[in-house]
Amino acid sequence: MTLDLAEFARAKNVKYFMISYTDLFSGQRAKLVPAQAISDMQKDGAGFAGFATWLDLTPAHPDMLAVPDPDSVIQLPWKPEVAWVAANCIMDDKEVNQAPRNTLKRLIAEAANDGMHVKTGVEAEFFLISPDGKTISDEYDTASKPCYDQQAVMRRYDVIAEICDHMLALGWGAYQNDHEDANGQFEMNWAFDDALATADKHSFFKFMVKSIAEKHGLRATFMPKPFQGLTGNGCHAHISVWDKSGKTNVFADNSMELGLSAKGKNFLGGIMKHASALAAITNPTVNSYKRINAPRTISGATWAPNTVTWTGNNRTHMVRVPGPGRFELRLPDGAANPYLLQAVIIAAGLDGIRSRADPGRRYDIDMYQHGHTVEGAPKLPLNLLDALREFDNDKSLKTALGEEFSSAYLKLKHQEWNSYASHFTQWERDHTLDI
Repeated sequence: MTLDLAEFARAKNVKYFMISYTDLFSGQRAKLVPAQAISDMQKDGAGFAGFATWLDLTPAHPDMLAVPDPDSVIQLPWKPEVAWVAANCIMDDKEVNQAPRNTLKRLIAEAANDGMHVKTGVEAEFFLISPDGKTISDEYDTASKPCYDQQAVMRRYDVIAEICDHMLALGWGAYQNDHEDANGQFEMNWAFDDALATADKHSFFKFMVKSIAEKHGLRATFMPKPFQGLTGNGCHAHISVWDKSGKTNVFADNSMELGLSAKGKNFLGGIMKHASALAAITNPTVNSYKRINAPRTISGATWAPNTVTWTGNNRTHMVRVPGPGRFELRLPDGAANPYLLQAVIIAAGLDGIRSRADPGRRYDIDMYQHGHTVEGAPKLPLNLLDALREFDNDKSLKTALGEEFSSAYLKLKHQEWNSYASHFTQWERDHTLDI
């Protein structure tokens, strides 16, 4: 039975709803709707001018309607008179195929038709920084090996504990929080879930972290590489596939290598097969390639991949299998669109299963020390333009994600690259003025 949002408002004393959708560039867009008007909005949607956000639409297009999905509704723990609800975008009574949440929902349905139920978890790293974005917020957080620093995490206890308290109250299964490998960087973990639920939570988590940071006079950033010389923000994804009932992990087989079933290896094979192309989605900004192709950081390692390899429980590769029945994709970064991240994982994995893709040789070496000895493994794209070209050339991945989405994404991302390429920098003056 569909949840009635008006009834939800009355029961929870909610005064306003944020009807929210995420555009192609991960921009979170919303309208603040009074509870008295939510019944009509639940039926017909809130109207938006799609061209005014990062979607491939024009001012001449009709209203895009964001229809709230009541299953996603979350009452803001820090402002309980407001509830957030993810929306699906429609126009002229049809789904907007390029909209990220619609793209993900279609791929989830496609997997379900094949009897597969994809479950994922994400590790969304972020920095707490000064309001102007120029420095980390803790002047005493200066250790060369700051990971798990208990003094540093306790100096930001008020922020981290408040966010974790909210996740616990929401029933997300929050289970650990830590100071990460860069000065000023943190990671907070919650339980894995169905791919759509994880995407909605991921989207809300970013909104919540930024809101609580601002409440404490700070700023939070998920930017892939906000500071030169420090470890960047990853968004590692843990992936498993379950049967139609959602109760049996079909990736788990203790008789197989690393406890990963034949179907699990085929899904992994799809990820490996499409890795260079899916980087355009998992690493979607110019700045993303400052993380995955970075030199060694102050801490001694970037913790990011630069080559398409997989391994067992070894964090120096693009994919690791830390335990039976799942694997971790370490390629995505903090700029990854919560919905497109899940969509491209499913698209690549389904293709891997259908084509019985082989993930290739497993490597157990330290890629940071001995990666030069690996022969035949593709290097990940060096920049966003290379990634977009790889994506454009991957016809099967584009088809799986949808031609309308793929065309829109490539068009807008090429515009972004061209804007970056035409930007005049101080580096050019420093290296060219006296030639």
